[in-house]
Amino acid sequence: MLESLEISDIVLIERLALEFGPGLTVFTGETGAGKSILLDALGFALGFAEARGLVRAGAAEGAATAILRVPFGHPARAIMAEAGLEADADELILRRVASAADPSRAYVNDRRVNAETLRALGEALVEVHGQHDDRGLLNARGHRALLDAFAGAEPSLSACRAAHGAWRREAAALEAAEATLAEATRERETLAHFVAELEAFAPEPGEDAALDARRRAMQGAARIREDVARALALLSEGAEGALFDASRRLAAAAGEAEGRLDGPLDALDRAKDALSEAVAGVETAMEAMEFDPLALERAEERLFALRKLARKHDCAPDDLAALAGALSARLARIEAGEGEIAALRARAKAAKAAHREAAAALSALRLEAAGRLEAAVAAELPALKMERARFHVSVESAEPGPEGAEEVTFLIAANPGAAPAPLARVASGGELSRLLLALKVALSAAGGAGAMIFDEIDRGVGGATADAVGRRLARLARGAGAAQVLVVTHSPQVAAWGDVQFRIEKRVEAGAARTEVRRLAEGERAEEIARMLAGGAVTAEARAAASALLAAAG
Repeated sequence: MLESLEISDIVLIERLALEFGPGLTVFTGETGAGKSILLDALGFALGFAEARGLVRAGAAEGAATAILRVPFGHPARAIMAEAGLEADADELILRRVASAADPSRAYVNDRRVNAETLRALGEALVEVHGQHDDRGLLNARGHRALLDAFAGAEPSLSACRAAHGAWRREAAALEAAEATLAEATRERETLAHFVAELEAFAPEPGEDAALDARRRAMQGAARIREDVARALALLSEGAEGALFDASRRLAAAAGEAEGRLDGPLDALDRAKDALSEAVAGVETAMEAMEFDPLALERAEERLFALRKLARKHDCAPDDLAALAGALSARLARIEAGEGEIAALRARAKAAKAAHREAAAALSALRLEAAGRLEAAVAAELPALKMERARFHVSVESAEPGPEGAEEVTFLIAANPGAAPAPLARVASGGELSRLLLALKVALSAAGGAGAMIFDEIDRGVGGATADAVGRRLARLARGAGAAQVLVVTHSPQVAAWGDVQFRIEKRVEAGAARTEVRRLAEGERAEEIARMLAGGAVTAEARAAASALLAAAG
């Protein structure tokens, strides 16, 4: 809902602050008073109008600020989130500044934004229906959503969107699987060769280090074994014989040596024991150094082949075992791929059928609602002096998508025998506004924008027709799915239906024209409506007629 509008230095408006409430608000005033300036300023704040020519003569810049109340869950909040704007509070301040020399600047809640963001928010929050407007109901891109709201199609629409998403996911999975299988099939021969090679070699984790250690041990043993063998021969043949021979001779002489050889004999006994221990240790070492030269050759061949295979597959030797498993699994997937593809293809086909079924249900709902909407609009047209016009909802088949399988366009045939055409092509001025009013009244039960603005909807009509226009505006503002409605009018019959009335006046002071806007008290409304009826001097008859109009409007 639009809560307030502040304007400074825009065309003929120097300073202006207006507050609005729910219901029907009407703006009246003499021709040329500046009603269009007010709408231009509001459109500028909402991002619709351009800045050219808006700055008041003599001012450096002009500004327009619109404060709106935005309930949680409103589509405008999604626009704010996409633009990175905070949307915690329910108050939204749209401000735009026009400069006489520089480009205009736009702000949302005091944060600088681009013109596209401001316009998107404005279009989501306010519908402006004027003679040359191309938004709201005239924008064919929104007609399908309006028909769906009228039909109460949200559950069916959500189901269609969900079914479409499921189908696209299944189709994407199938496409990816087919691409993977096609690529893998092309390399199957190479893959089979790699798997056979690795399985035949049978690499094991840690084998590289084990083979290297074993090779080093055998190479070391080969280098020292000859020296160890010679040392063993010297110990067991030369040193041991000489030691035992010397011990035998000393033992034979000890009886006549009067104990002088006892110490040397004991030392020789100890030396024989140590020598025996040394010989045993060297013999044990020799046994450990025994190896088959062919074993060294086989170990080296295995180690070199292992490292060559790792270089071939660009991995560490310890990773070859895991690679063998991965390649075997990939080869198995290729061999089983056709079966998987068949299952995926069946799921994608079922998901597509489910989406088409959901789209068909939505289509039936739209076609039924299209007929009801045509009848509802047709019932409104005669009272609006458009009894010869025919409204048509075109529901054309299209490729099924997330929003169903139709393109929806609202068409009108303004005269008998004429082919229905888009709204903006066959109606103009007040006639177009009245047509949009009839359509909006028919759609009102489904809700709509928080605020709607009609510019001179009463152009070219009067009397009972103008009263019918006023009644329908009041119905929009007060009935089911009520919205805030603002209307610029020259018709006293329309003005009488307003809940609030503003008078727009142009004053000339010191040679300069100024536009002012004033909210009328209840007692002042009758006088303003009498002025509108009289057109010149207000008579008692005009005042009586004005009072009657206000009484009839309640």
